[in-house]
Amino acid sequence: MLEQIALRFLIGGLTVSIFSVIGDMLKPKSFAGLFGAAPSVALATLGLTVAVQGKGYAAVEARSMVAGAVGFLVYAASASWLMMRYKLRALLATAVAIPVWFMVAFGFWMFVLR
Repeated sequence: MLEQIALRFLIGGLTVSIFSVIGDMLKPKSFAGLFGAAPSVALATLGLTVAVQGKGYAAVEARSMVAGAVGFLVYAASASWLMMRYKLRALLATAVAIPVWFMVAFGFWMFVLR
């Protein structure tokens, strides 16, 4: 267990660093943080999943990540639209949009990936 945590730490740190350097080269700079964290964590998790559980299980995990990413895209667009259209505060707009994320991600998984 401790070995797996150390491996996850090393893989995650390395991939975060690589994506962070790539993200730092992009414009705008605010995009660099998002680009640095999410793919790194996903790649580290998938790498460990392949090593521990096998390729078949990792494929299911990767497809689930795609469903979550599609849901997040719609969630982020919805929260932005609510803030711009209705001048809602960020906390309220994101709280209202969270069910949208769940519904889109679950629906995508249910009707497309399953």
